[in-house]
Amino acid sequence: MSALSPDRGQQVEFYLQSLDTTAFADQASEQKAEDALFQQYRDRKIDVIVVMGPRPIAFASHFPKTFFPDVPVVFGGSTREQAGNSHLDSRFTGSWMTLEPARTLDAALKLLPQTEHVVVVGGSSTFDKSLEVPVRLALAPYAGELDIRYLTDLTMTDLLQRVRHLPSRTVILYTTLFRDAAGNEFVNATTALPMVSEAADAPVFGISDTYLGHGAVGGCVLNFAEQGKIAAKTVLEILRGKSPRQIPIQVSPSVYMFDWKQLQRWGLSERNLPPGSIVLFREPTVWQRAKWIILVCVLVFVGLVSLAGYLLLNRRKLRLARDEHIRLSGMLISAQEEERKRLASELHDDFSQRLALLSLGLETAAEAVPPSAQEAHEQLHELINSASELGADLHTLSHRLHSATLERLGLVAGIGAFCKEFSSQQGVQVALTHNGGSDGVSPDVALCLFRIVQEGLRNVKKHSGASKARVALEHVDGNLHLSVSDDGVGFDMEDAEGRQGLGLFSMQERARLIGARFEIHSRPQEGTCIDVWVRQQQPAKSKSPEMIEQPAVQEVLNESMENGQCQTSVHKS
Repeated sequence: MSALSPDRGQQVEFYLQSLDTTAFADQASEQKAEDALFQQYRDRKIDVIVVMGPRPIAFASHFPKTFFPDVPVVFGGSTREQAGNSHLDSRFTGSWMTLEPARTLDAALKLLPQTEHVVVVGGSSTFDKSLEVPVRLALAPYAGELDIRYLTDLTMTDLLQRVRHLPSRTVILYTTLFRDAAGNEFVNATTALPMVSEAADAPVFGISDTYLGHGAVGGCVLNFAEQGKIAAKTVLEILRGKSPRQIPIQVSPSVYMFDWKQLQRWGLSERNLPPGSIVLFREPTVWQRAKWIILVCVLVFVGLVSLAGYLLLNRRKLRLARDEHIRLSGMLISAQEEERKRLASELHDDFSQRLALLSLGLETAAEAVPPSAQEAHEQLHELINSASELGADLHTLSHRLHSATLERLGLVAGIGAFCKEFSSQQGVQVALTHNGGSDGVSPDVALCLFRIVQEGLRNVKKHSGASKARVALEHVDGNLHLSVSDDGVGFDMEDAEGRQGLGLFSMQERARLIGARFEIHSRPQEGTCIDVWVRQQQPAKSKSPEMIEQPAVQEVLNESMENGQCQTSVHKS
């Protein structure tokens, strides 16, 4: 019907008549059925009659002259033997089925090669008995190899009890069961077969494709679905003008067809199925059910992994770039300090000494000039004072470029000397406090902290307008803490973001170079405080007295030059 309905070339009207042909006990009952059908359809024009099943075929063949004698008949759904080898005249065409129970048993033996017992289950109706005969004939050659038993004349209760207790290595061949020995009738495929399959402790094989899905494993089965397709094709050919004589009768072989769920139930391998077998009701695998979801998840996962790898690679590149930046900053600062040290050394060792000698020479020349030359004495003394002042300024510049006190006497002494010098020159009173020496501070850390103090105090003078500043150096919780603060005008931290100068950037870079934490705290009219925290290091070895003796003497000379007493001190020595 599904094949005929979509045909747009013909408008097909169906009349469906279900005949319970198993109720035909004799020819009289068949005649009554014929009379009823004739009365029902005598006023209708019938183009094609389709008969399906052995008794309908036999029924139509018995009354070729009285039951729509000129109407073509398409038959199917039966073997020639089941239909009683009926004689079909020229108005009949269709297809015969082929019952092959032996091939079903062969397939069962291939799946279960250890089989020793075969139980054939069938019913007691005329139709059931008519099918039992060809099955016995087909299985007769196996009687010498297998124990074959027929359970066909039992009540359903007895039958179920027998199949529950079958010997091991047994298979069941189910034929048809429309009626049991007690006269109880059943719907063969959808009622009787499921009852037998559920009760049996052995796999059930069948002879019809209609049994699949109702408990049968399968076998070489009658293909009723194919019979419907053949009948539909034949009807269409007749409706389009062909006569039954022009359409040859077909013989359709049985096909190997199996139920996937029953194969799984009994642990039967698909590898042992006959070649070309059709497997129905196969449940899709996890991959088949969710392959698109899995593929999407895999793609998303690959994308996330790729993104993570890309981010990690960029992070590594960023870290390398940052390390390179820090290294370059350190190299730049180190080069700057080396250059400062070189310039300071040249100023101190060359120009300062030459100016000192010039001052001594001028003083000697002044003593050699007679006292009467008052004007010459005055000019010489002015030159002496100018040379002394120039020497002091050069010393100050040398100390600013590179602190000899820091290098020779340590961080506290270096910061103290600078604070004293800054106070005297800039007019800002700087108070230095500390709670210990500078032992354990490496030269690099000491130099960075010293430069931060320098830049911080310069900012105090340049921007804060304060007259007082404080520098604190103390050990707190195992860390070295440096603080530079003032009570000046301060500034707004948010407004200052993005406008920091080179000095502030230099302090931050120096702190980062030594791994220190650098913070600035300021508010308008509340002053500014710079805090630097450095992790405490292991104490350095103390210098011997011989190593600090000469620098100490030099520091005394430097301080004398700062106070403008260089000529007197040198003269007296």
